[in-house]
Amino acid sequence: MEKTWNNKNAGKTNEMTVYGIRPVMEAIKSGKEIDKILLQNNISGPLISELRGMIKEYNIHFQFVPIEKLNRTTRNGNHQGVVAIISPINYFSIMDIIPTTIAEGKVPFVVMLDKVTDIRNLGAIARTAECAGVDAIVIPAHGSAAINDDAIKSSSGALLRIPICREDNLKTVINFAKQSGLQICAATEKSSIPYTTVDYTLPTLLIMGAENSGVSNEYLKISNVKAKLPMLGQVESLNVSVAAGIFMYEVLRQRGIQ
Repeated sequence: MEKTWNNKNAGKTNEMTVYGIRPVMEAIKSGKEIDKILLQNNISGPLISELRGMIKEYNIHFQFVPIEKLNRTTRNGNHQGVVAIISPINYFSIMDIIPTTIAEGKVPFVVMLDKVTDIRNLGAIARTAECAGVDAIVIPAHGSAAINDDAIKSSSGALLRIPICREDNLKTVINFAKQSGLQICAATEKSSIPYTTVDYTLPTLLIMGAENSGVSNEYLKISNVKAKLPMLGQVESLNVSVAAGIFMYEVLRQRGIQ
């Protein structure tokens, strides 16, 4: 039976916060999907040490910030130096999605975003990906656009409907995808291969990089194929969401989906 990747938080698009040391610890224990934890600069103490241990154990992204930022986040200042921002979506593991997609008899198509930090670009890519039947979007745990209310609105709700995999190590994901039989196609102007000549009827992981830096060299080196879009004007690059859309619909064209 075909697997449906339901999002338990679908429709809950308001950014939520939990503040106070013990409430944040309870939120972690309860399994809430925490986007990141904000800690007051130079905060210390036994409970903070316990919280730091939990942050490390659950591999939660955190950052130290001035108390003024915490005050603005909570509005009443009763945060005890700790604020957790709860994600509006549930994240999935690409290690689960690829095998399940293959078991269903489908040809996997996954899009990976490398350092795409603009919320509107993330939302636009997710919207196109959902329309194009992409099986999952992979983003890095650190250095990616935040998936918040604005991102969900930019995606017209697509971020609630397509599996998002927030992974700690994109290189590990690439190697896993390779071992699972997917070709790795990196979109880059450094290539001499036109994007239309790549065989997308094969299981594919497509890597799109940020507009200012492109796909990281370490990922380019381990990609099976690198492909470029034609650029005839004076502007050096397309908007990443536009470029991603062109690639995604070339995949549909080659797979005969109309």
